[in-house]
Amino acid sequence: MLDDLRTSFENLAAATQSRLRGGESFELNLHAEDSEFVRLNRGAVRQAGSVVQRTLSLDLAEGRRHAAGTLTLSGDPAADLERVAALVTELRAQRAELPEDPWLLAPDRPESSERVVASVLPDRDEVLDRLGDAGKARDLVGLYASGPVVHAFASSRGQRNWFVCPSFNLDWSFHLEADRAVKASYAGTRWDGTAFADRLERAAGELELLARPTRDLPPGRYAIHLAPDAVAELMGLLSWGGFGLRALRTRTSPLLRMADGNETFHESVTLVEDTAGGMAPDFQEQGFRRPACVPLIESGRYRASLVSPRSAVEFAAETNGATSQEMPLSLDLAAGDVAANDALARLGTGIHVSNLHYLNYSDRIRCRATGMTRFACFAVEGGRLVAPIGVLRFDDTLFRMLGSNLIGLTRERETILDPGTYGGRSVGSMRVPGALVDDVAFTL
Repeated sequence: MLDDLRTSFENLAAATQSRLRGGESFELNLHAEDSEFVRLNRGAVRQAGSVVQRTLSLDLAEGRRHAAGTLTLSGDPAADLERVAALVTELRAQRAELPEDPWLLAPDRPESSERVVASVLPDRDEVLDRLGDAGKARDLVGLYASGPVVHAFASSRGQRNWFVCPSFNLDWSFHLEADRAVKASYAGTRWDGTAFADRLERAAGELELLARPTRDLPPGRYAIHLAPDAVAELMGLLSWGGFGLRALRTRTSPLLRMADGNETFHESVTLVEDTAGGMAPDFQEQGFRRPACVPLIESGRYRASLVSPRSAVEFAAETNGATSQEMPLSLDLAAGDVAANDALARLGTGIHVSNLHYLNYSDRIRCRATGMTRFACFAVEGGRLVAPIGVLRFDDTLFRMLGSNLIGLTRERETILDPGTYGGRSVGSMRVPGALVDDVAFTL
């Protein structure tokens, strides 16, 4: 499949090149996937199938005028060549009506690349057998997706980039009743049956605890243990404008005070955009290469921004291959020195937070965040989970939660993939530890 797809992409690039006129140039992007999907409900398979999808995007430029369009490839070489030829004609007509783009930038030195991520994907039947056993006498609900995702780039300057990442993502919940559930996931590029079994066992144990009477805690300040999923949700909020140059220069970044030198995180907090260790391509849509690693926060201090080509022109900076959204795709939060098995004992008394949702900024410039506890969150006494808690809303600054009030991060980390499939499987991922945080404000 991959060899045929690559040949087809090369043929489409050559056909586009042959139709250029005068000073025209083009950039061609391919997003493709061959995915298996399985949906489960009440511990049984309710839907199983596969998706084969190839989406081609073309940007046709002449000077600083350009127009872009997208089409879905049929897999019929002759038909796809005709459709791409028609798209070139259509974009040429559109471009004539458009103004010049002052922020347009293309690589001045073509840099081709090829990367195929090594992987060990599970057999689907093995996964379903394990889930079937775990779902006996339980209401297991989930989605399993697996298979290769392909990104490719070609330009009229002769640049060619090819990226393949086979991965799996299992996102499931054990549902107890009403709004009581334990959410869990297991994802990556290398399947480990033992790690999966451990994750299932941990979720099943939390489900038993969830059946205990709920304890309603009053608003106040609590020491908390954030599971890796909850840490990932905080990192997702922080990624919303936190690391991009455009947000920094327009003074809208939640990390503005840190970049100005007025705030810091705890010295144990080091965040990098880890392209080499992630599942996203090492090039972006205009063909700029993405470095293997971009240090964003180092030992609690702001180090660098993600810079898209457009921001590079607008703010007279050098691009580091960021996407137009300037959000990390392979975020890595360094491990700490707290053993995960000792985290609750270290906490003593407080709250274990498995998941958060409805996150937003209550004061963006001060990096003040708010959100709700979700799913299996428990009161902790004597270093043990003792009872599920009612829903609470926290409202605190991340400069406190990841700074002065951070007790420590766990040594063990989890890889968490974005489970999004809207338009195609997401390639975004995070690698994060758990966290112990003191004196977090819960307001409702």
